[in-house]
Amino acid sequence: MNDNKKRFGKVAVLYGGWSAERPVSLKSGAQVLQGLLAAGVDAHGIDAGRDIIDVLKTGQYDRVFNIMHGRGGEDGVIQGALELLGIPYTGCGVMASAISMDKLITKRLWLGTGLPTPNYRVLTATSDFGAVVAELGLPLMVKPVKEGSSIGMTKVKEANQLADAYKKAAEFCPVVIAEQWITGQEFTAGILANEPLPLIRVEVPGEFYTYDAKYISNETQYHCPCGLAPELEAQLQQLALTAFQTVGGSGWGRVDMMLDNAQRPWLIEVNTNPGMTDHSLVPMAARQAGMSFSQLVVKVLETTLV
Repeated sequence: MNDNKKRFGKVAVLYGGWSAERPVSLKSGAQVLQGLLAAGVDAHGIDAGRDIIDVLKTGQYDRVFNIMHGRGGEDGVIQGALELLGIPYTGCGVMASAISMDKLITKRLWLGTGLPTPNYRVLTATSDFGAVVAELGLPLMVKPVKEGSSIGMTKVKEANQLADAYKKAAEFCPVVIAEQWITGQEFTAGILANEPLPLIRVEVPGEFYTYDAKYISNETQYHCPCGLAPELEAQLQQLALTAFQTVGGSGWGRVDMMLDNAQRPWLIEVNTNPGMTDHSLVPMAARQAGMSFSQLVVKVLETTLV
């Protein structure tokens, strides 16, 4: 029996689930499973359905590598179930998962602790959209607060587009925000075992980092090293770590941010179960730090031993 089989025991890799991000999670799960098996871990893939508690009980697993994305897998729900079952799992706990899944609560926490994040307004069907535009300016980003992978998001360039953008976002989540648009460069910082990974600068061909740009397009460019001066990169890494810890983050995750044209940073969101596909960012940053994909997934799994 090799060392990793002894160390970790029987490991369930949870993927799939029932959120809008299911297709991405299936890809992430396949890659994670492959990486763990390559490292000699006794890993078993599970496409998680609503019967997941029974499946885990029956399987007598020692720990879980959770790579479900979106609602059900990333919002504290599966984390609560795993706490009840007493099974150690990767990623953030119940509270941090629930907070990070909700972009509005995340922003309120950051603002409450003095961290920089774009100004916003909550939208409803009866909102005075003209007043929102007058206050935040154009363009605006409209987003459902509880979806990831840029699902339901719209860049609003003209005031008369705001009502339709609200309706589109509201199809995915009843709570919708309009956010001040930041012009500048987009960066993402992977966090692994409470250490920030090298930053990645994301350059997208379109208006913003859409679902297509994230998972399908081959035109999206990722720069790692990111091209910033080392001192500025270190500052942004520290900001990302602080932002992650502010929402109670632990284990691993990813913080997305912008750097505007005046070199001011703006925090956008936290991903507590970042993608692990061939287009994903945490594996790319880990490679820059000298880690293979297999080493990365083992390191993530090691956070369950603490």
